Amino acid sequence: MNTFMANAQNVTRKWYVVDAEGKTLGRLATQVATVLRGKHKPTYTPHVDCGDYVIVINADKIELTGKKWNQKMYYSHSGYNGGLKETAAKDVMAKFPTRMVEKAIVGMLPHTNLGAQMAKKLFVYAGPEHKHIAQQPEKLEV
Repeated sequence: MNTFMANAQNVTRKWYVVDAEGKTLGRLATQVATVLRGKHKPTYTPHVDCGDYVIVINADKIELTGKKWNQKMYYSHSGYNGGLKETAAKDVMAKFPTRMVEKAIVGMLPHTNLGAQMAKKLFVYAGPEHKHIAQQPEKLEV
């Protein structure tokens, strides 16, 4: 019996929708990243993007445990000396409601060109509505 190796021609993709309301950020991100990579499939191949499409709705209703709303910081740097900026999680959520979920999930994907391909299959929306109804996504419980 030979080992099966997937390639771009024989990968079948499905669409899933995940409701993030009341879910913990990290636990949601790990399960969504697993589906984006395709590790939930028996035909998983590490060097091929064999993951599925994931739509995350209600990203603005995500939960953080403990005091993370005030203590968790997001950093960005301008490239100049002293150009480090830090923003608390509550401020990020107030200004960009989908950014925390996107950064958590994309941070769990490979930091390569293959990971960038996987990240393009992620769609995050702040509210309960999304524009991918034509794809008939299945509900994914996390």
